[in-house]
Amino acid sequence: METFLKQVAHDLYEKLNGDFTKVAIVFPNKRAGLFFNEYLAQESQRPLWSPAYISISELFRRSSSLQTGDPIKLVCDLYKIFIQITGSKESLDEFYFWGEMLISDFDDADKNLADTDALFSNLKDLNELTDNYDFLEEGQKEALSQFFHNFSSDRMTELKQRFTSLWNVLGDIYTQYKTLLESQGIAYEGMLYRKVIDTMDVADLPYDKYVFVGFNVLNKVEHKLFSRLNDAGKALFYWDYDQFYLEKNPHEAGEFIRRNLKDFPSELPLSAFHNLNRPKEVTFIESPTENGQIRYLPQWIRENLTAEEKETAVVLCNEAMLQPVLHSLPENIRHINITMGFPLSQTPAYSFVNALTELHTTGYNPNNGRFQFNEVISVLKHPYTRQLSAIAETLEKTLTEGNRFYPLPSELQQDEVLGKIFKPCQSNLELCGLLSEVIKQVAFIYRKQSASADDAFNQLYRESLFKTYTLVNRFRTLTESGELNVRQDTFKRLLTRVMSAASIPFHGEPAIGLQVMGVLETRNLDFRHLVMLSVNEGQLPKTGGDSSFIPYNLRKAFGMTTIDHKIAVYAYYFYRLLQRAERVTLLYNTATDGINRGEMSRFMLQFLIEWEYPIVKKQLEAEQSPQGSAPIIVEKTPEIMKRMQSRFDIRVNSKTYLSPSALNCYMDCPLKFYYQYVASLSTPDEVSAEIDSAKFGSIFHDAAEHIYKDLTSHGSKTISREAIEALLKDDVRLRNYVDSGFKRLFFNIPEDERALYNGIQLINFEVIVRYIRQLLQNDLRYAPFTFVASEVPVREQIEIRTPKGMLKSCIGGTIDRMDSKDNTLRIVDYKTGGDADIPANIESLFISGKKRSNYVFQTFLYASIVCRKLREKGDNRQVAPSLLYIHRAASDSYSPVIQMGDPRKPKEPVEDFSRYEEEFRSQLSTLLETIFHPDIAFTQTETEEKCTYCDFKTLCKK
Repeated sequence: METFLKQVAHDLYEKLNGDFTKVAIVFPNKRAGLFFNEYLAQESQRPLWSPAYISISELFRRSSSLQTGDPIKLVCDLYKIFIQITGSKESLDEFYFWGEMLISDFDDADKNLADTDALFSNLKDLNELTDNYDFLEEGQKEALSQFFHNFSSDRMTELKQRFTSLWNVLGDIYTQYKTLLESQGIAYEGMLYRKVIDTMDVADLPYDKYVFVGFNVLNKVEHKLFSRLNDAGKALFYWDYDQFYLEKNPHEAGEFIRRNLKDFPSELPLSAFHNLNRPKEVTFIESPTENGQIRYLPQWIRENLTAEEKETAVVLCNEAMLQPVLHSLPENIRHINITMGFPLSQTPAYSFVNALTELHTTGYNPNNGRFQFNEVISVLKHPYTRQLSAIAETLEKTLTEGNRFYPLPSELQQDEVLGKIFKPCQSNLELCGLLSEVIKQVAFIYRKQSASADDAFNQLYRESLFKTYTLVNRFRTLTESGELNVRQDTFKRLLTRVMSAASIPFHGEPAIGLQVMGVLETRNLDFRHLVMLSVNEGQLPKTGGDSSFIPYNLRKAFGMTTIDHKIAVYAYYFYRLLQRAERVTLLYNTATDGINRGEMSRFMLQFLIEWEYPIVKKQLEAEQSPQGSAPIIVEKTPEIMKRMQSRFDIRVNSKTYLSPSALNCYMDCPLKFYYQYVASLSTPDEVSAEIDSAKFGSIFHDAAEHIYKDLTSHGSKTISREAIEALLKDDVRLRNYVDSGFKRLFFNIPEDERALYNGIQLINFEVIVRYIRQLLQNDLRYAPFTFVASEVPVREQIEIRTPKGMLKSCIGGTIDRMDSKDNTLRIVDYKTGGDADIPANIESLFISGKKRSNYVFQTFLYASIVCRKLREKGDNRQVAPSLLYIHRAASDSYSPVIQMGDPRKPKEPVEDFSRYEEEFRSQLSTLLETIFHPDIAFTQTETEEKCTYCDFKTLCKK
């Protein structure tokens, strides 16, 4: 394989007799110059004076006295002109993002030498262009006519009016904006290009010969530059193409090359460009996912890596795949060169700055002086914070365990570093100062570690810190000068956008090693063996056009860039890559993900139809077979029995007890009981703005408890109808009870501080208020009654018979409420969710299965304890276990009394639990003996419905 650059080097050496002292070789980008220099050195047996290698953008910049302006400053200057001309009240925050779009339009208009006086004239004058302007070609006239045909109608909509009013001042904005920039010695790129081409004298250029190598699409400015140099005899042109697509008129891959060859003939003969008409190994591989492609890549490299590694390339159509690709490269690669920049957005420096800016913008409320938990935790969990502060991890655990949803700065400023990080930033300048300072401190830590940690990724992360520090200081300078005066949220979006677009260059020797690159970096380069990943429609060509204020038809009429140009450019890149390669593998994935369709690129399909030689088609399949999980059985070894004794024997642990939740857990799933109550495993503590069912119930219980404590605070335990009716009329007081519950149990803030609710929290607040009303309405029908107590802890010591002897333990829990009326003591358990179960009998409460009533079991356990205590005191009152389902209590006929009975048979209310106590206790004893029997293992439940929301589902794998 003879590469294009090698052919150019040989031809140019022959033409210039090896004299390159006054020669500049111009490439579309810098990368090709490194390879070209190597080929040029091979042409001579003696030392050569190297030519100058420059990119086209450098050529223009060197010919201008203007400097390319900072992108942010350019938008700020445009905003000044916009406000001055339009008198708009729009803020810079609102203007910024479409201001960038307008500069992009100005840039494109200048690079294509559009008649901006005509383009930005008012629409009435513009409409007359079709007939009065001879410079328009027929196709352009047709496009302009089409625009006005579509735009003009009987009805002028508001959108059209806004477009017209702004369009008619664009000419003044464009002119005054360029004047302002020129007065400062700066320009956007298109303005600089146009200024150069308007004032350039080719005689003043420093080189005698300009050799243009490997260009494709030329904007009008570049075309004019080429023409002037060509007319002056100072230019040579080398175009890279293939007759395969040049002859197939109108093949889109050759669209621009055909024009270029006509205007600027190539120095190389036609015979050098017949590569695609020869056979080569081409393979199309279909993969179910992008991950499948990456897993296949090591195999492809082992089979196809050439002896001269630089002749093999991995091309990524989706550049987001760079990091997984780097991690998947096999060991047989001696050298690697990564042409693409590593995205700054994939480094810890980016996530650190992002976390800090979120903390001081959306994460801080200046009205109450508090931070928000999620943003605080993001900062505390970041590895850079952990490196800077030894107590960051401890602080994070403290906040989580304490459910500190809105922590104060004083709670967070635990050392010098955290004092800086959690000091509220009142301005963008303060935020820039904070970011600069902490990034500098992290960089200092990396510098100290550099001697011991010198791997590629550590070097990359050090480089990313420097890049981030530079970008932040750029923002700081613009803010200090007053150029960038925006709200903090806009500042955050700008900083994130700039950092997201930034990349870090890889250091290395580009002319050796396996080449990993994006599609744009392949220009002018040829490879013997080539693999392209993600050659999908949507990735090649990229989907969607760039946003523009100038409609498509006007862009086309004035010769500006359109989406058609971009498709033709990508078609050229694709075919050019294939033309000299000997072995080509193209992979695409079939999974549809968002806008990315699971189908091969249109260029693959087109090549499949056009090429006259066979193409091998393959499919990647995941060699995965479903693996059944083996049942998990935990035998009660002596060690486990010892642990159970230390956990549940009151002689070892005096405060222990078996709660209804623990016993229900065992009956639902013995293995879950083992994980939670024997092995003491638990899910990590979490703090969330969402209110789960447990927290919802806790707030309701808290509000109900304080309501009845206040109703009985005057000394009498009697709850009268009048007291409940008065409270129901006092809406403010009811809401205060609920608000206090939120403050205590959710927000963790003082009673005198105002809680800030989001939308979901307000909905939950209103539902709890309604539930409190329904509770009071239900009690109003039951009143008068005596309120005994709420949140009552009850315990009862028990002896459990085991083969090893008696184990002394305790059963108990907390009763939501106890009240008394006539000769009945009610055990009331509030339920804010679920359905009222009607167990068939006592035995059904102890049989594992999805229909077993956990709630009834819990209330019956409390009732059995209370019954025994009443007998011990000589109290002969009946005990009535009750379940008050608040969400169903609105009905006048609703009763919380538990009922029992077989299906389709009359039900019996449980108004005197003593009738059922003996049977309940017998079943309970059997259950407890089973739990502590050393020969009965902990096994998984047979009822899969119990697994749906289990905390140990991942561990159990059932």
